[in-house]
Amino acid sequence: MSKDQIRQLIQNNATQEGLTGTGIDGVRLFRATQAIPCVPAVYEPSVIAIVSGAKEAVLDGHRYIYDDSRYMCCPMSMPVKAGTPTASAESPLYGVIISLDKRVMTELSMEMENTGNVIPEVKGGLRAQGIRLAAWDDAFADALLRLLQLGGNPADTAILGEARLRELYYAILKGEAGSFARQAFGAGNAIARSIAHVSSHLDAPISIDDMASRAGMSRAAFHRKFKQVTTMAPIQFVKSMRLNNAAMKIAGGMSVNEAAVDVGYVSPSQFSREFRRMYGQSPRQWGDAQQFPVEMGQ
Repeated sequence: MSKDQIRQLIQNNATQEGLTGTGIDGVRLFRATQAIPCVPAVYEPSVIAIVSGAKEAVLDGHRYIYDDSRYMCCPMSMPVKAGTPTASAESPLYGVIISLDKRVMTELSMEMENTGNVIPEVKGGLRAQGIRLAAWDDAFADALLRLLQLGGNPADTAILGEARLRELYYAILKGEAGSFARQAFGAGNAIARSIAHVSSHLDAPISIDDMASRAGMSRAAFHRKFKQVTTMAPIQFVKSMRLNNAAMKIAGGMSVNEAAVDVGYVSPSQFSREFRRMYGQSPRQWGDAQQFPVEMGQ
């Protein structure tokens, strides 16, 4: 069975704690042998597939637990709390993170539309969903296996890597989370484009009016649609993105002041106040308390 072969490949190659490269751009294996509580993180556009154990993510109070029966699809940058609360040396967590390339995913979404594969009408659209879980199906498992089998051969990876990654993307778009992902990567999704802009410009001033203007909507319409897609109001989303990114930077060793400036805060006191309000401790206390691999928050 493909999933058993995938599990063996990951276990054979992810021999150290945390993330391990595969030689394929955007594809990383991971292993965790200690329980990591849910901590602030940012899920970038990606799919995370677990082959042993379970991961947990919390988005605006909604809890998602995924294991070897369901993979996680996050087509837009999302501020979450994430961890591996059940991992242990006796029961390690193994999995793979596949970054979703916006250009390729958009091309595939549009090609599917052009061939008559129209996105089914879903009541409420992307309402109350920033991430979605999808059942492993044969197409996803087969495509993932074919992709990971390239990792041991640099020539195969260089020649076939992009094609097999594209095959996996196509399996995702055809799978249970496919309609959700296609809505996010479709040419008309102004909210996804707005989120991408916010994610790459956290160090710059961001106003709701500017976000609405970029999306081609009135402020009221943008606010309503944005909350449907992400579960959060725009200003709450921006604040969560900034503070979660700052928390990850501090956990990774960056100074509190550097992290604050890096995510767009001008006032250190405002940063400390808002950080404490969200996480219940000062940025310095947060940094001192971290003892887990920061990359495993992904």
